[in-house]
Parts: sequence; structure tokens; C-alpha cells
Amino acid sequence: MRALAATLLLALAPGAPPDARALARKVQALYDRTRDLEAGFVQTYTYTGGRKLVSRGILRLKKPGMMRWDYVEPEPKTIAVVGSRLVQWEPGVGQAYVDEHFDATAMSAAVTFLLGKGDLDREFVISSPEPGTLRLEPRRADPRVESVTLTVSPDGEVTATRVLDGSGNANAIRFERVRRNVGLERADFEVKLPRDVRHVGPGR
Repeated sequence: MRALAATLLLALAPGAPPDARALARKVQALYDRTRDLEAGFVQTYTYTGGRKLVSRGILRLKKPGMMRWDYVEPEPKTIAVVGSRLVQWEPGVGQAYVDEHFDATAMSAAVTFLLGKGDLDREFVISSPEPGTLRLEPRRADPRVESVTLTVSPDGEVTATRVLDGSGNANAIRFERVRRNVGLERADFEVKLPRDVRHVGPGR
């Protein structure tokens, strides 16, 4: 799943192609106006070797610092971040992982730029390999991210992301039915755990 409070997609590196610069500015302008967001998603994780795992659910984001993924398929699961608190709840096994000191920089840049954090100009070389796409390559070696590809609609909407890691695994997410500025509340991101839940995680 880097994270929700500053400007995203700032200026491109000097010498970046004009089409990449123009496309990035469109994305920046749209997400600067976004206070919260709700969308369906289809996630396809392709492991090195070709095995795939397809998941579906609902994504919610709210500035500053709130994100929630409610997976419906293949198994119910919720992952929520509110500031430095991470909760992962798996009702099928009655288990929850809770981290009160979560480091949001561990999340994928393909997701956290939607939250408005991270300086892509400083961290990535940005290009547009074909119309309607932005390709981000880390300036410093990072085994978690070899490249990030964003698919962008003409109005600047990010409709899909694809992260390729240093091991060759690919995490692709397609967004559906995107709704912006719907008035999400902090309570929409709080995960209510059953009293008998089994806790795992730091200090457990």
C-alpha cells in the first residue's frame, strides 16, 4: 500500500519531455482539489514466474493521512491507515495486526501520491513512454520499487497504477467508479475490531 497531506506530482525534472510535464500538471491540478476519494478497485498481483492473484474491493482516501482498503474478493480483509496507526483485519481467521507507529514511507509510491505526500520530482525520474501514461523510476536504488507506471485520463484522473519491484513482482491496480469530495469522515476510516479478536504484530 509513502502517504496524505502535501502537494503531489510537483515539477518534473529539468529536461523532462513536454508531454510528460503537461500530463503531470493535469494530475497535480486534479488531486490538489481532492479532499477525499472513494473508488472500487481491481488489484492484480503477478509474482515472478507468472502466478497471479486478483483481488477486488473499495478504496477510500481522505487528507490528511487517512486511507482504507476494504477487500471483498478473494477473501474479506480491511487495511486502514489513520496517521501513524495501521490496522489489518482479517475476519476469516479472526485476526488483526495493529501497529501504532506505522511508517507510511513503507507504502508504495503508486498509492501514496494519491494521498498527497512524497516529492516525486526529488525521488523519481519522470517520463511519458506513450500517450496517457507517466513512468516513474527511483533516483536511488530501492528494492521495493523498480518503476511505477500511472495510466491517466485526459482530465488528469489516474485510472490505474502498476508497480514493478526489484524482484520482478508486479502490483497493478485499476480504479473504477471514482468519486471525489464526497464528505468522508474520520469515522469512516476507523476499524471496529471484535472484543475476542486475536492480535498479532509489534509487541505481541
